[in-house]
Amino acid sequence: MFLKNFFFIKKSPLKHGFFTRLNGLSKKQFKSLNCSSSNDDDKKNVYGNRLIAIKNLNLNKKKLILIKQTHSSKIIRITKNNLYKNIEADGVITSLNDVVLGILTADCAPVIIYDDKNKFVCNLHSGWKGSLNNISQKAIKLFDKYQIKRKNLTAIVGPCLGVKNYEVDKNFEKRFIKKDVRYAKFFQYKNKQKSYFNLRALINFQLSELGLKQIYNINRDTYSNDNLFFSHRRATHKGQKTTGRLINLISLT
Repeated sequence: MFLKNFFFIKKSPLKHGFFTRLNGLSKKQFKSLNCSSSNDDDKKNVYGNRLIAIKNLNLNKKKLILIKQTHSSKIIRITKNNLYKNIEADGVITSLNDVVLGILTADCAPVIIYDDKNKFVCNLHSGWKGSLNNISQKAIKLFDKYQIKRKNLTAIVGPCLGVKNYEVDKNFEKRFIKKDVRYAKFFQYKNKQKSYFNLRALINFQLSELGLKQIYNINRDTYSNDNLFFSHRRATHKGQKTTGRLINLISLT
């Protein structure tokens, strides 16, 4: 469902939101809900935008966790000991109430995984590198470690770059097939040099292979919807040096 400026799954009992670029403070190519401070946007606007997102979900603004994302498959558990430390990773998991897990995206897929009964939540940045190295599998193994049964897990895959706009070369395709020959089905043939990559379908396949039964999708293409989403690839095609980032949030409350 869509409310104000974010998408969410109505069936989920946890507060979460996959935010669009709408109803923010930023200008020009960052218009308007850019939540990344690692570009040329006015930092006051960025922090104001983060506050807007937090307020829209009625969450604790003092406990927003945003990590330095590095396109890895590293996941960090957030505890009271590292709550306010600088962390480099591409996934965060916690059992702490009131903590808000945030992931920034602009074509890569945000993936939320949670068990609302046993109170564990995870937020992942699953781009092509993270998906190649199956960051979802690493997350599920952490849930296993914390004795969370897979049958109790729910996953939501947010807006990301759609297959019709995800053109890649054959070397890119070969890296995935070398990892797992079954990944070949997530590439649609264009010509001898190019294919189209279905990132969303791959992530759904990986989650299903891990035994998850409850998998939801916010099936929106970030590239095609200029009015709703930032897209790194679209910005590159337009000759822009940088673009904004969307924020994706979940919290145990």
